[in-house]
Amino acid sequence: MSEVTAYLHQPRYVLGEFEVAHTSIGNLPARAAEFKMAPAPDLWGWGSVRRTERGLAELAAESAAATLRAGASDADAVVLCSTRVPGPSEGHGAFMETFLAEAGLGDVPFYGQNMNRCVNLLAAIDTATAFVRAGRHRRVLVVTTDSAAHEDDRMASYALFSDGAASCLVTADGEIEGGYEILACASAEDRRRLAHSNEISADLARTVNERLLTPLGMKPGDIAGLMHANIFKPVIVMKERQAGFTPAQLHLDNITRVGHCFAADPLINLVDRAEAGHVQPGRHYLLAAGVPGQRIGVLLRRAGV
Repeated sequence: MSEVTAYLHQPRYVLGEFEVAHTSIGNLPARAAEFKMAPAPDLWGWGSVRRTERGLAELAAESAAATLRAGASDADAVVLCSTRVPGPSEGHGAFMETFLAEAGLGDVPFYGQNMNRCVNLLAAIDTATAFVRAGRHRRVLVVTTDSAAHEDDRMASYALFSDGAASCLVTADGEIEGGYEILACASAEDRRRLAHSNEISADLARTVNERLLTPLGMKPGDIAGLMHANIFKPVIVMKERQAGFTPAQLHLDNITRVGHCFAADPLINLVDRAEAGHVQPGRHYLLAAGVPGQRIGVLLRRAGV
C-alpha cells in the first residue's frame, strides 16, 4: 500500500485587535536593562505588538473558521495547540465546546498539544501529517492560539510577544486542489538542553536540515524561503545563518510589524510572503522554529507548475 501524500492548505491567522507600539510597553526599559540590551529598536526589531481582550478559544475559532471558509466546509479532526490553555482540566471541555461551536464544527475528534512551547504548531502539523499519511483522517484542521499571561510578560530576552492564532488544513491528496505538498517533517531534541535558560541550538537546526533535505538530495541553499520565528533580529539571523541559511532566505519584516506570536510565526510568515508574491509554484519552503532543546521543521513544495 503506497503512502498517502499530505498537503497543507489555506493558512490563515488572526492577531490581537489592539496594536501597541513598543514604546507603550511599560516595563520595556527595565526589562531591556535587566537583559543588558542596548535601547536600540532598529537593531532588535522592536516595533509593534498586538494585544487582545478576547479569549483564546475565540481567537482560535476565528482563524479556524477563516481556514475552513477558504478551503473546505469542514474537517474530520482537529489538532489544537497552545502554550497555556487555561487550567485546571475541568475547564478544558468548555474551552473546546466554545471553540468547536464558534468555528462551525460538529462532533469531530480533537487532539490537544501543548508541551512543545513555541514549536507547538509545527509539532501539530507533524501530528496531522502522520494522521493523513496513515489514512486515519483525510482533512485535519490544525490551530494554534496564544496570548501573553500578563502585560508584564510582553518582553523576554529574545522577543516581544503578540497575541493571536493561526490555522491550516492538512489533507490527503485529492481532497482540495492546490496548496503545499508536505514533503517531510523532522525534529531534533537534546533532553539536557530543554530548560528555558538554555539557548536555541543551531546544531539541532542543522540536524533537522539533514533529516529533511539529505534524503531528497537537497541542501539549505535549495530552499526558496525559510518561514522562521519572529524573535529579535540579531538572534534569528545568527542562529539561522549558523544553521546554513542565507539572509536572502529570511523574512525579518514581521519581527517589527507583529513581533513574536508564540508558535504561529512560521504560518504567519508563509501567509504574508505568499500574499506579497514571494512564494512561487514548484519552489521549496521550510517552516521551522526552535526552542531550547528542540527544533522542528516542515518541508513544503508549492503546488502548481
